[in-house]
Amino acid sequence: EDNIKPSNIIQKLEYKAGFKIDSLDTLIIFDEIQECNRALRSLKYFCEDAPEYNIVSAGSLLGVSIHHGDSFPVGKVDRLELYPMNFSEFLSAVGETRYQMLVDDKSYDSAYVIENELIARLKQYYFVGGMPKVVLSFAENQDYDEVREIQLGILKDYESDFSKHIDTPSIPKVSLIWDSLPKQLAKENKHFVYREMKNGARASQFESALYWLGQVGLVHKVDRVETPLLPLSAYRTNVFKLYMLDVGLLSAKVGLTLQNLAEPDPELFIQFKGALTEQFVLQELKSLSLDMRIFYWANDKKKGVAEVDFIIQHDGEVVPIEAKAGVNLQAKSLKAYMSYYNPRFAIRTSLGRYGRNGSLHDIPLYLIEEFPNIIKQN
Repeated sequence: EDNIKPSNIIQKLEYKAGFKIDSLDTLIIFDEIQECNRALRSLKYFCEDAPEYNIVSAGSLLGVSIHHGDSFPVGKVDRLELYPMNFSEFLSAVGETRYQMLVDDKSYDSAYVIENELIARLKQYYFVGGMPKVVLSFAENQDYDEVREIQLGILKDYESDFSKHIDTPSIPKVSLIWDSLPKQLAKENKHFVYREMKNGARASQFESALYWLGQVGLVHKVDRVETPLLPLSAYRTNVFKLYMLDVGLLSAKVGLTLQNLAEPDPELFIQFKGALTEQFVLQELKSLSLDMRIFYWANDKKKGVAEVDFIIQHDGEVVPIEAKAGVNLQAKSLKAYMSYYNPRFAIRTSLGRYGRNGSLHDIPLYLIEEFPNIIKQN
């Protein structure tokens, strides 16, 4: 707080650590950097005056994005945004190696050999999610009660941060959006409706609160396009769906129980109207690339109701992705889309088995992360 010259900071760190810091072989980590605005500002001076030191800073996106009282060192730091651990990272954390063997060999058509095990792990992931502290607890203790306790603690911490980082008049609006997410996703038509939060609520009243939640990474906004042409962002509408940052936190927020998880059939994936499945697929897509823009498609109601869960740009192609909760492979909306636009690639992901029929690729949910390799292979 008193002096942010790099030489002063290094000297005090040396006193604290009890040894000289050699810039050639020492990594300095400023953890929870959002707790000290001056620490955040010091990165500018390390970049300009002492670039020989290797520094990583870590902190809450809430605090780093909405810091108060100081300027962010724009152009002086390389930013890396971390998402929750995806399904393959979860499998690695719990010691499941067979999935990675299958992926390394690109033996996607052999996935059925271990599909029961992978579906069981997928059910676990729907409950546990990908927040690192939660995954660590589950990997070490396999205790679902402890998992839920940590998740509820994370949710409470986020809600406490609302009052810490935003102005008082905006807190109720942010809380209304945050609390309405399960109800919005439980609808058959999952697009976000403001009046579901509060009678008479209008978009203009909540735009800044919605923007804030998106900027700090607590929600993912998926805009609707009616015309699936490149670039998709040029054809987006003001209709959208809103998802949470993590499927495990969504499960905790809606009160998914251990009894739900223990059911041997795929009923877990069918209840809650497929919201968990869509949340999962969105997270898997987000983990592939920071630059991936994700939309959904719905046609003009005059032509009949049809909606595809997700639509993305990939290698210069528009790729529709239909997410099915169980093993039922009927996908009328996806078929309607394909008849209208004849895409080069289309993806239907479900608990069914891997396969291909012309441009339509059936990819099991547990393999959706591998879709770029799968369509490239074909």
